[in-house]
Amino acid sequence: MRRVLLIVLVGLLGFLAACTDRMAPLEQIRDRGSLRLITRNGPATYYLGRGGERGFEYDLAAALAAELEVELEVEEAFSVGELFAALERGEADIAGAGLSLTAARARRYVASVPYDRQQPRVIYKVGTARPQTLADLAGRRLAVIAGSSHEELLEQLQQDSNVVLERESVPNSDTFDLLRRVSDGRVDAAIVDSRDFRLQQKLLPGLTVAFDLGPERDVVWYLPPRSADSRLLSRINDFLNRQRASGRIAELRELYFSEDESISRVDTQTFVRNMRSDLKEYQQLIEIVAREENLPWELLAAISYQESHWDPTATSRTGVRGLMMLTSATARDLGVEDRTDPTESMRGGARYFRELRERLPDDILEPDRTLFALAAYNIGRGHLEDARILTERRGGDPHLWEDVMETLPLLENPRHYENLRYGYARGLETVRYVQNIRHYYEILRLQSARDQAPEAPRDLEPLLPSALRGLRLLAL
Repeated sequence: MRRVLLIVLVGLLGFLAACTDRMAPLEQIRDRGSLRLITRNGPATYYLGRGGERGFEYDLAAALAAELEVELEVEEAFSVGELFAALERGEADIAGAGLSLTAARARRYVASVPYDRQQPRVIYKVGTARPQTLADLAGRRLAVIAGSSHEELLEQLQQDSNVVLERESVPNSDTFDLLRRVSDGRVDAAIVDSRDFRLQQKLLPGLTVAFDLGPERDVVWYLPPRSADSRLLSRINDFLNRQRASGRIAELRELYFSEDESISRVDTQTFVRNMRSDLKEYQQLIEIVAREENLPWELLAAISYQESHWDPTATSRTGVRGLMMLTSATARDLGVEDRTDPTESMRGGARYFRELRERLPDDILEPDRTLFALAAYNIGRGHLEDARILTERRGGDPHLWEDVMETLPLLENPRHYENLRYGYARGLETVRYVQNIRHYYEILRLQSARDQAPEAPRDLEPLLPSALRGLRLLAL
């Protein structure tokens, strides 16, 4: 009897599996209750931040999942080959990792409409001989990510030009790893995409673009081959078109890939060098105080660097002192007895910043609220309020940092400051102050994302279908 029941059960499971296989991909997603994204870990795609999961690809896919009224399920791949293998096996609904549209990929997988563009670029180290053409790369060590579109591009270019290149295809690698190889002198150049380089250059400011390796390419999501005739592709294309038309994709691009051209490469190099040396002495203290005040530790670290370069004995011409450069009056109000004591200064400065942010009008929202608080930390609440009043007089929005930032330098002009309550202030200095902190904060967040990224596997287990993973352990 039990054997008959077992046969019936097996048959029923097979029938249900067959029904699931016959369901259209969009119906499977809704039936499952989740949209499965396969991506790669990194600041440009997907990573775990202080507030949870983040990244350009993650934010975009999360918006699609919300529209479909399902959860977003993220699977990380350690290589481009693994990413497409998972897609081939049907273990993901979409692959999104800043993937360029290529003829070879389009023949094998279903591609969405483009949602961005990027350009393959040759990157080299400042101070070495700059290659300007493909022929200049002959005899030099050139690194690319194994399985990437750059391999395909290089092969085609070599065939067309008869240039022989010493190419190193690096498996289980990412853009930062390639760029680090160039920075360390292990290779002479690397090929990466423009979007990735714009972001990663903040951590490796000693690198720059040698030349563009061909025209811009479309960035797309890829779907499994079986999705070719499904409603899923149509739904995704409609979603991406609307996201682009509404400006949301432009907003994400600005959020994750923007760069402040007012920050010099030398300043960035100095910060990165200090981050990798001096910060470690104070990072634990900064993290503890940040938790106490419910602040991102990277933000507090960026403020203290801008203030003192993490020097607890720092003293300015105006008499402010310590890691957070407190005035004697502010220190007295905060109960800070020794401004040169790192713990007292950090706690006092963090509390002062938090209080400045809390005292701002309720209708100033994030992220502008934090930026206004930074400005107030530098210039004072009175001058900041003057700048907001002047912004409104000039037709700007006093609730937006971008508008107030344009007005702050006018506090140095008597035509404007003579009509304001608190008078003259060094507004341009405050703008630079805030923008510097934003830049340093972004670099620290990038480094945090890299520190939290999982290591690539040392064996082939992640390449196995998910149903087979773990069987090797059972066999031991």
